[in-house]
Amino acid sequence: MITDKTTLWIVIVLLGAGTFLIRFSFLGLVGSRELPEWLLRHLRYVAVAVMPGLIAPLVVWPAATGGNLDPARTIAALVAFAVGIWSKSVIGAILGGMGALYLLLYLLG
Repeated sequence: MITDKTTLWIVIVLLGAGTFLIRFSFLGLVGSRELPEWLLRHLRYVAVAVMPGLIAPLVVWPAATGGNLDPARTIAALVAFAVGIWSKSVIGAILGGMGALYLLLYLLG
């Protein structure tokens, strides 16, 4: 924890400037140009690559259970995966996993 207020504000300003520059490099510099087809093809897979990295820790080490593996969350993740494969719909997978999680939390206590 940073206790010195000057150091804290320096860190906040530098992190803000860094995130601005990262976003500006795509939106400001490249935003008005046509991107090459090979780059657009690769960008289609960004969500597919990022979502498991965001979701897996929440399933394997959920904060709601103190970091212990929970059968309800594991089964709900498998249901969401199966619904996503079957329906090829992100919204369907989210709704299927959410419904399974709430149902299993209700049934298992």
